[in-house]
Amino acid sequence: MKETVLVLGDLDVFYISYDEPAKEEHWANLMMKFPFAKRVDGVKGFDNAHKECARQSETDRFISIDGDNIVDEKFFDLEITFPPGTDLEHSVISWSAKNMVNGLVYGNGGIKCWPVDLVLEMETHENAVDETKKVDFCWDLNYIQMNNIYSEVYNAGSPFQAFRAGYREGVKMSLDEGKQVPIEDFQKRIWPKNYERLLTWCNIGADVENGIWACFGARLGCHDINFVDGYKLENISSFDWFKTYFEEEILPTCKSDKDNEKCSRTGTEWNYDMLYDEALRIGDILNDKMGMEICDPAPEVSAFFKRTYNNPSRTKNPVATEKQTGWDR
Repeated sequence: MKETVLVLGDLDVFYISYDEPAKEEHWANLMMKFPFAKRVDGVKGFDNAHKECARQSETDRFISIDGDNIVDEKFFDLEITFPPGTDLEHSVISWSAKNMVNGLVYGNGGIKCWPVDLVLEMETHENAVDETKKVDFCWDLNYIQMNNIYSEVYNAGSPFQAFRAGYREGVKMSLDEGKQVPIEDFQKRIWPKNYERLLTWCNIGADVENGIWACFGARLGCHDINFVDGYKLENISSFDWFKTYFEEEILPTCKSDKDNEKCSRTGTEWNYDMLYDEALRIGDILNDKMGMEICDPAPEVSAFFKRTYNNPSRTKNPVATEKQTGWDR
């Protein structure tokens, strides 16, 4: 059997956007770096949007870039070599991304390379029947994880975007293989890396605009999945549910006639002190009832953490090797 070489610049590249506040700016940035990219915009649902990419793809694999990403142009010059026997037909290739709110580096929001047939056949998120598949792709598909970082994720363009990003990860990182766990077993059952990421989402980010909304969202997501009876996992895959929840239940609790914060991009106004106090209240519950290491989400704490924290390698023995082609040969 021979090695398989994948030249990324030969594959279709799709930019998937929906309601990201900076989606047009990020699209323009991508077009400057890779003018052959295609765009799928406004398709509701994670599974549906990826299926639309697969239907439009003219190559047997395609690359997806989310609407909150800024991509390193070096990515498009990559050539990847896979050892003999690698099952590419049924595998998603995944690169880490750096989250610019909390500094975490992992697969969340990162660039992916998908087999067309696999995407057309999968049933995830809004199209899933199995409960665990309603939350994310990662518990249903085989991933080939790459260590190198080729994009940055900017998901705090508005209070709503930051809250949604944090809330989704707060729920996801509280699950064991996509399933809820008893509160008394939480510390034992949650994968250590995911628990560390959960703590980071809950505590870090207040030093960037709207970042405290991500911290609060993560705390509330962790709280809701663990303490709200009858909680529906599919909520975090529903754009409509998130919009209603935020606009009707969350934002009104953080507004007053003394609003002192205004989002520079969307104009959303809110009271920082009220949000901070609510984040503290939820944090105290997570600390008291679950033993989680929750601190005050202060800007100086976030800045210090991101200045000193080193993200661990995603995998010590990556399956494939990467090298640059073209411009640096």
